[in-house]
Amino acid sequence: QVRPVESGGGLVQAGGSLRLSCAASGLTFSRYAMGWFRQAPGKEREFVAAVNWSGRSTNYADSVKGRFTISRDNAQNTVSLRMISLKPEDTAVYYCAAHLYGSVSSDQSEYDYWGQGTQVTVSS
Repeated sequence: QVRPVESGGGLVQAGGSLRLSCAASGLTFSRYAMGWFRQAPGKEREFVAAVNWSGRSTNYADSVKGRFTISRDNAQNTVSLRMISLKPEDTAVYYCAAHLYGSVSSDQSEYDYWGQGTQVTVSS
């Protein structure tokens, strides 16, 4: 059973940083592009960042460019999202997703497997 599992969420003050991790089991990890999405209260889920199978190609939402960095470790079957200069508007549940043979797509309909999410709360 394919199961991405997120960790690393929490409460942080504005301007602070967090690192989210996603461990994916039950799949050949290097065949998958990986993405991070988020859903704030009362809003639709939106794209945050994606990385291709090798880690050499990435894509970011405009709202997080320069503040968030996505990376992956195929030996450990993990993908990370380093977040700095956090803002209250970054508050959301963050989801990790896997896209078989995919590119760095921002289209969530292209992703095959999703984690349960981890809460990130940024206080002002």
